[in-house]
Amino acid sequence: MLFSLTNPEIAILMMVIFLFAVLLGFPIAFTLMAMGLGFGYYAYFDPSRMDHLFDNRIFKLFVQNTYSVMDNHVLTAVPLFLFMGYLVERAGIVARLFYAIRLASHSLPASMAVAALVTCTLFSTATGIIGAVVTLMGLLAWPAMVKAGYDKKFASGVICAGGCLGILIPPSIMLIVYAVIAQLSPLRLFAAAIFPGLMLAGLYIVYAVVLAYFNPSIAPKPPKEEIPPRSVILKEVLVSFLPLFSLIILVLGSILAGLATPAEAAGVGAFGALVLSFFYKSLKWKNFKESVFLTAKTTAMIMWLFIGSWTFASVFSYLGGHEVFEHFFKSMDIQPWQFLVITQIIIFLLGWPLEWTEILIIFVPIFLPLVEFFGVNPYFFAMLIALNLQTSFLTPPMAMSAYYLKGVQSKNVELMEIFKGIMPFLAIVIIGMILMYKFPAIALWLPEKLFAN
Repeated sequence: MLFSLTNPEIAILMMVIFLFAVLLGFPIAFTLMAMGLGFGYYAYFDPSRMDHLFDNRIFKLFVQNTYSVMDNHVLTAVPLFLFMGYLVERAGIVARLFYAIRLASHSLPASMAVAALVTCTLFSTATGIIGAVVTLMGLLAWPAMVKAGYDKKFASGVICAGGCLGILIPPSIMLIVYAVIAQLSPLRLFAAAIFPGLMLAGLYIVYAVVLAYFNPSIAPKPPKEEIPPRSVILKEVLVSFLPLFSLIILVLGSILAGLATPAEAAGVGAFGALVLSFFYKSLKWKNFKESVFLTAKTTAMIMWLFIGSWTFASVFSYLGGHEVFEHFFKSMDIQPWQFLVITQIIIFLLGWPLEWTEILIIFVPIFLPLVEFFGVNPYFFAMLIALNLQTSFLTPPMAMSAYYLKGVQSKNVELMEIFKGIMPFLAIVIIGMILMYKFPAIALWLPEKLFAN
């Protein structure tokens, strides 16, 4: 039956089997590699060489993809940014940061929620791994908010939504991967993502403050006797906030100013995290060893996902799968805005069963030729996808951020409570996408200003 199908039909069959296998719970990286090798063996099979069963170009392609991923200088930034984030986490710097911002914002409604969101925003610039941010803040900020009388659903939504900002706010690992796939400048992508990331974080904060203002019972103000003198607050902010903030500005500033590549800036960030850990006297051998181990583990996971996705995408394209989608969209009499709506709905739905790496490496290349066909700015399209991928972590029933929080607070909150708390923030993400579509300058003004020449 397989040989009676045309190559494009086999490519679609390949995609369907892959999605079915993922829904059954098979490991995504190994499923991608198995599907790529299996269907690739068929795609590159030469009947005249049946006596040499292992003389098939798919094996050479797999080795070449593995080497290309490991040799890619842009992807060098991935383990360095991961090490920076894990070291900041293990050294207790985030805990001090949350406490300092919590004190500084005590006069605002929902001050602890504001502090959690600001901390998530800053911590997201140190690591793009959503699981790490949600898990840490779920252990650090969620119990503090609940103990202070915050509604569990509201506190859960704050942690889950704030923890997802790492995939959008630079230096985002997702944007580095996107730059490699789409052959775009990572510097321009970073510049384009700054205002959308800050806009989304700002919308979260405004929602939290307004909700608490009209419904104080959902987020009670801290008792006055718990607030230290202003001099103590100022000292805590100077000691805990400014050093990490300065490191973030140094890393991002050197990238956007063109003084360093993302990989070089990531190296500076990793070294800066070591210096901060020494400054706070939290640089212990155990913390350092755990940071190195987690960096190696997460990097290996990301790279094997990348290799599997790249092999899968290469075979899928060789069989004509990309051409099927391209012909489908070009045959439809649609406007650019309709193309954007359709693609974003597809990516939104794909975010339920798939990781962002598979979405970027397998499906985004399908849409990239169409971006040029419909006259859409590629950097604007990239920011829409980056915003959209926030929803994939927040949409029940496959909202991964909810499961991360449930994993660290399993006895203290029900999954349905987390889902209910997430929904308003999911609506805010969609509002953010609409705002950026109406005002493209949110994403395009800064890169045009910085890199006009």
